[in-house]
Amino acid sequence: MTDRAFAVIRAGALTTVQDLGRYGHAHLGVPRSGALDPPALRLANRLVGNAEGAAALETTLNGCAVRPRCAVTVAVTGAPCPVAVDGRPVAWGAAVRVPAGALLDVGAAVAGVRGYVAFGGGITVEPVLGSRSTDLLSGLGPGPLRDGTVLPLGPATGRAAPLDGVPSGAPPAELVLRIRLGPRDDWFTAAALRTLATRSYRVSSASNRIGLRTEGPPLERAVPDELPSEGMVTGAVQVPPDGRPVVFLADHPTTGGYPVIAVVRQRDLPAAAQATPGTPVRFLPVRRRIPS
Repeated sequence: MTDRAFAVIRAGALTTVQDLGRYGHAHLGVPRSGALDPPALRLANRLVGNAEGAAALETTLNGCAVRPRCAVTVAVTGAPCPVAVDGRPVAWGAAVRVPAGALLDVGAAVAGVRGYVAFGGGITVEPVLGSRSTDLLSGLGPGPLRDGTVLPLGPATGRAAPLDGVPSGAPPAELVLRIRLGPRDDWFTAAALRTLATRSYRVSSASNRIGLRTEGPPLERAVPDELPSEGMVTGAVQVPPDGRPVVFLADHPTTGGYPVIAVVRQRDLPAAAQATPGTPVRFLPVRRRIPS
């Protein structure tokens, strides 16, 4: 029987297994997790003929290298990067056939942060609570890849989808995050709300899968008290004691005690996943507030 698996030769800075996440468990304290750039994951899976939610690799900044033990169709999307098979350049953003034993090298991102590597048949590690995703906060799912890790692949069941073109994947020069104010915007001064809506921030190098941290003008509190812990959603803009907004991403905690001044629209979060440190960030209110 063909050994449908691949071995990790170079794990990269942070490479994890991700699908579309584990929904419906926040009441148990389990985040959604899943790919930070779901459109890029869906596209990679479509290119190789998988269901859109099949598990793939999410790379960070410097890619990874793997050696399949069987011939397999692969596609790399997300942050644009060089891709090679046994040292020969191949297409990014397209289905590529990789022979058994060949080295697939996904290089460093030339723009953006996170790449997605889909394999025909998907990565079939054991699911936990309905998902194969690595959750860095709770520790659920497989751990981040290490050199020598071997991951199983499922049987290839689909045909690669023909595409006329693939989005470039390059992040915008400025990250514009549309927000709805609330539920705790009344815990901040009017000046703080003006600052959030009119001043520019920058993506901090301390950002990760849990949250996009920002650098810029602090937001002044009107209420000095502390909140009891309350539920958090993906895209929540939480303001810790230093006053700099943090946008919660896929591995965020399900509860928190710092006030949430606003919530980012879900459709803007994939771009946040690709924003490199130093990228300007602008928060754009689109509705007065979220009901408490």
